[in-house]
Amino acid sequence: MSTIGTISCLILYLWVFKEIDESLLAIEIQATTARELSNEVSELTSKIDQLSRPDIIKSRAGKELGMVIAKPETLVITLDKSILNNL
Repeated sequence: MSTIGTISCLILYLWVFKEIDESLLAIEIQATTARELSNEVSELTSKIDQLSRPDIIKSRAGKELGMVIAKPETLVITLDKSILNNL
């Protein structure tokens, strides 16, 4: 009876050890994936910051969309003197 109990305990120990080992491997894989995703987010953030620069936007708007810089306009407002005198 004690031999069967010892064998059962050894089998249980090996099963628990295997489950713990598989869990640690899964955790390590997830940690590696998390680091890779974090690096990818950092790279994309850097690229967004670079593309958001005004000089880059101006350059791409001109080259890719054919946009040009608008010439400044001067507005002239004329008022009737009779309206000003009534104020």
